[in-house]
Amino acid sequence: MRPFKIQLTQGLLLACVLFSCKEGGENPTTKKTPEQLATEALAGTGTQQWVVAGGGTVTKNGQNITATFSSFELFMNAGASKTYSTRNGNDLFDANGNWSFAGSNFDKFIFTGSKPAATREISFTQTGSTLRLDFTIPAPGARVDGTQAISGTYSFLLQKK
Repeated sequence: MRPFKIQLTQGLLLACVLFSCKEGGENPTTKKTPEQLATEALAGTGTQQWVVAGGGTVTKNGQNITATFSSFELFMNAGASKTYSTRNGNDLFDANGNWSFAGSNFDKFIFTGSKPAATREISFTQTGSTLRLDFTIPAPGARVDGTQAISGTYSFLLQKK
């Protein structure tokens, strides 16, 4: 009976040691950098689609122009090359290109391309399923689309799709 008690005691001790070293079944969380958090806000962990349809709005100089951009879509990719594409950008956005953060605060980005919104700092705020983009196209050198100037201060309130 004595050897059985010793084996039982040793077994219980070993079990206690093993369980005390266990991490509780959870992996430790890795703290994300500000750039990683900002990238996820824009593009998730892969590609995120943002649209005006379904509750989004667009204003220019404070005037509602949502009807002009009602079918606008923005696809942001979080890959190493950080690409984007748009649909129905109404001569304001290029169809595709790359994007990068402007500065080290990670609250603004810049699109590559040749359309008026390209090379402009675009401020963004993502809250829940909404992404707000704010940017200005200055008058000097701004293109004219038909009879309407493209220059102005734009605010896009987009919905996650």
